[in-house]
Amino acid sequence: MAESHPLGVVIHAPRDLRIEPVPAVAPGPGEVRVAIAAGGICGSDMHYFNHGGFGTIRVREPMVLGHEIAGTVAEIGAGVTGVAPGTRVAVNPSRPCGACRYCREGLSRHCLDMRFMGSAMRFPHVQGGFRQSVTVRADQAVPVADGVGMGEAAMAEPLAVCLHAVAQAGPLEGRRVLVTGCGPIGILTILAARHAGAAEIVATDIAAHPLEVARRVGATRAVDTAAEPDALAAYGADKGSVDVLFECSGNERALVGALDAMRPGGIVVQVGLGGEMTLPVNLIVAKELQLRGTFRFDREFALAVDLMGRGLIDVKPALSATMPFREAPAAFALAQDRTRAVKVQLAFA
Repeated sequence: MAESHPLGVVIHAPRDLRIEPVPAVAPGPGEVRVAIAAGGICGSDMHYFNHGGFGTIRVREPMVLGHEIAGTVAEIGAGVTGVAPGTRVAVNPSRPCGACRYCREGLSRHCLDMRFMGSAMRFPHVQGGFRQSVTVRADQAVPVADGVGMGEAAMAEPLAVCLHAVAQAGPLEGRRVLVTGCGPIGILTILAARHAGAAEIVATDIAAHPLEVARRVGATRAVDTAAEPDALAAYGADKGSVDVLFECSGNERALVGALDAMRPGGIVVQVGLGGEMTLPVNLIVAKELQLRGTFRFDREFALAVDLMGRGLIDVKPALSATMPFREAPAAFALAQDRTRAVKVQLAFA
């Protein structure tokens, strides 16, 4: 039976993060209840923590944060097959409707009735996974290999985001790739690009610690653009030499500053989300650059779990620290300290 009073990490207002009871829900038909072991703090979680939301989206009622989670199946509902109590799983936070035009077209990430965990886009809000117990649809619980730790399993969601971004770029074999911004998404994009066969990966950031992690996960060159503002100039010779840019910072200066390095016909994948940007359209037109967006993931979640399980992608270098969930405010503070951390996770077990 479900625990009566599991605890969760609940945002009430900016900087008002509380550890409080969150009712456990017994699984209905086709559902499973997962005892959460690990949860990763994402940039969106930090926006809720710092500002109570982002853009026009604001927290209007208490909301459990978190969507990068993994744990062990504790209870199953009627008709569930494929997982059983005791199965270790990564939890896919996307719950598309399965019936709208985009779901029917295989584009469930664009579902018109998406329920994404830990999101205030809807009201009532979709409660998140930073809790000791969460009930989800059985197909959201993806079994992980025995050799994959719970911290790694909780990285399936951000890794899936990056695998989808790499897929948006097309084939990378033998290509020169530039990754701007080495936060968690930038680091995982480097891993995904390396797995996809990129011949050279240049990474940029303005802080030393994430650049060191970038080197550790396979960046051919890591550039501190604060210390070396002209470091990319050499790549701009003869109209440019970078085949694919993954812009992971969401910063206009990073994107615009990288365009001179792009070769004619190069592909720009905008991964990071920030404010609105003003772009040099004349340069984009003259170089025939292809600007592509990337949003969440579909099949890449299961792919992320599979690649980690087969040892083909190792996300452990991106995991900077794990802290007890009862110390969530301190963990959020560490997650924002780019001199010390890339990905910070909460432990619930």
